[in-house]
Amino acid sequence: MAEQGSDGYGKTAVKPVVTMWEQYGAGATDIGQRVAQSLGLPFHAQAFSSAELEDAESALDNQAILARVLSTMGGAYGGFEGRDVIVTQREKRDLVIRNNRAVLRSADEGGVIVGRNATVILATRPRTLHVLLTGDVDDRVDRAAADAGISRDQAKKRQVREDDVRAEMSRTLYGWDPHSPEHYDLVLNTSRIPTDAAVAAIVDAIGSSTPDGGDSSKDG
Repeated sequence: MAEQGSDGYGKTAVKPVVTMWEQYGAGATDIGQRVAQSLGLPFHAQAFSSAELEDAESALDNQAILARVLSTMGGAYGGFEGRDVIVTQREKRDLVIRNNRAVLRSADEGGVIVGRNATVILATRPRTLHVLLTGDVDDRVDRAAADAGISRDQAKKRQVREDDVRAEMSRTLYGWDPHSPEHYDLVLNTSRIPTDAAVAAIVDAIGSSTPDGGDSSKDG
């Protein structure tokens, strides 16, 4: 299904992209990987894993970036008050530029991009489907615990943290609320829709789009 190279008219074909945002435990990794496999294109995971958000003091390089993100958010996230406004704004700009470049590189490859504010960065990109995965809190906690091999208590703590902090990152850095459905083409409740059906719905929806962003069902 993936389009490669030229479209036969000397133009580079636009590869399909699915941006995906999930409320914690709604199944983005499982569903996203299956969608990517169906498309024959890459799966691009979230910038920060649940484990990294749980331990933002890690010395890993990715955690150093996460620490910068959290510090720009200030308050309970940044860990201290009174940050210099100019420094904070510069760090926000640098983080946004860095993330934008990463998302655009991933979009060039096509496939599924989870999180990373790709929904707003690629809002006007042709052949791009924006998906929100949600579900009942208890279902999401149960699923996350099983997928990560952690206790339900730990998964519940992650759910409370991540549903808050991931959305706050988006509001702080990009000025949008990822929980608002108007940003998406497709909203799936994975408490009610089985994984196979969710994958099929996404693949069908992105397959119905045309390279210029239109709907192939409208073509004569």
